[in-house]
Amino acid sequence: MGAPWTMARPMDLSFLAQLGIGKTNSGAFDGTWRKTKGEQLVVRSPIDGSEIGRVQMATAQDYAAASKAAHATFLRWRELPGPKRGEFVRQIGVAFRANKDLLGRLISLEAGKILQEGLGEAQECVDIADFATGLSRQLYGLTIASERQDHSMRETWHPLGTCGIITAFNFPMAVWAWNAMLALTCGDSCLWKPSLKTPLSSIAMTKLAAAVLGKQWAPLVALVIGPDADVGSAMLDDPLVPLVSATGSTRMGRIVGPRVAQRFGRSLLELGGNNAIAVMADADLDLAVRATVFGAVGTAGQRCTTTRRLLVHEQVIDDLQARLVKAFAQCKIGNPLDQKTLVGPLIDEASAKGFDHAVATAAAQGGKVVVGGKRASVKGCKGGAYVQPTIVRCPSMLPIVREETFAPILYMLPIRSLDEAIAVNNDVPQGLSSSIFTADVRAAERFLAATGSDCGIANVNIGTSGAEIGGAFGGEKETGGGRESGSDSWKVYMRRQTSTVNWGTSLPLAQGIQFGD
Repeated sequence: MGAPWTMARPMDLSFLAQLGIGKTNSGAFDGTWRKTKGEQLVVRSPIDGSEIGRVQMATAQDYAAASKAAHATFLRWRELPGPKRGEFVRQIGVAFRANKDLLGRLISLEAGKILQEGLGEAQECVDIADFATGLSRQLYGLTIASERQDHSMRETWHPLGTCGIITAFNFPMAVWAWNAMLALTCGDSCLWKPSLKTPLSSIAMTKLAAAVLGKQWAPLVALVIGPDADVGSAMLDDPLVPLVSATGSTRMGRIVGPRVAQRFGRSLLELGGNNAIAVMADADLDLAVRATVFGAVGTAGQRCTTTRRLLVHEQVIDDLQARLVKAFAQCKIGNPLDQKTLVGPLIDEASAKGFDHAVATAAAQGGKVVVGGKRASVKGCKGGAYVQPTIVRCPSMLPIVREETFAPILYMLPIRSLDEAIAVNNDVPQGLSSSIFTADVRAAERFLAATGSDCGIANVNIGTSGAEIGGAFGGEKETGGGRESGSDSWKVYMRRQTSTVNWGTSLPLAQGIQFGD
């Protein structure tokens, strides 16, 4: 992977060539890399704003060619037995594992994550490939008891078609892998539209997967890098794409969901989060501090599962605040490729302005900044958007607290009881991740019950961020209701079929209906 970046040496970009990334790259792959005619996209690292590559973006015509190729290949791919499809996925996972260090470094360079988080995301791609490989022998259906004599019923699952995948900058590889590895195992093809902020990551992943699939199957991992108005709009309206899996903001989801539904397509939405940790009076505060710091500060607050609200029992709130202020102040802000850094940059200046606005608004609404709240200057990274991890003490649920700001801002609110903690946890439009810290098993189980947290993820004595791939990932309300990754999330990538077989010599009707003689 090379030596870590230091202030004394410039960033080394030579490793990009090992991932097949050049100075200028095609933005469309339909089995071969197309000679695109779209605008040229200059890719800049959030670390210091320096140029790290260019992409000739795809056009609507490039999209149409990629969609057609993906669909045609799907028609052949669906005929392969599941375990044979799984073997291809296994080999893709092997390629991810062999290139883990390079992929992790690319994530840090292009998305601004610290190197440990970049490596963790690359590992997540390996893990989901392993999961999907095992799944290839477990695409189980059901046998159902029939009410009719000499009849049998069963339920089976079949490949769906091309899965359109729209990903965000903050997980430029893992979210695609969550979808693509399951979709390939289920017999589908994939058509990827990545964030224009992190296109190089999509090129690297596509090249690795396509090399494993070979010429015959390479269109299964089609890629189109282009503007929403051209590429994104075409995907939403494309009848060859029965499923669109979109990760991004709630605003984006309000466009994607209705648009895809108009043509009776399916949408899998992973949208905004406004995640809370409730800390009860009997909580282990050492654990709560560690979980809160990673949850609020990790990825510079740019995860959908980032901890944004801390609901603390009034008996321990001052103690916990003092501990967190000390911990936040010790988080090293800097270049994410430096192994000592814990807080890298925000993705761009627009995000930093959003941070500024949220801090100012919180103060105007009655919140008090107890640590952070300002921009940070990092030597050698003048062009990056660095901010201080911030805690705002709030008297109650201020209006700004109900909004999701993609930055390391933690709002701390007092609570007096478990009932109040649950009510405040649920009192936001989003419903992704939640957590409670308590030593009381009754309180823990109540938080997880139907009358407790209304989020898709609810944890006890761990934070809101850092989900494992074995469980279904997603949330409710304005988070979109989608589920990706583990458990039975594979079912969204398939179509269900109920079959009845009459193996007798008569033709009884269901519900005992008599029709004619």
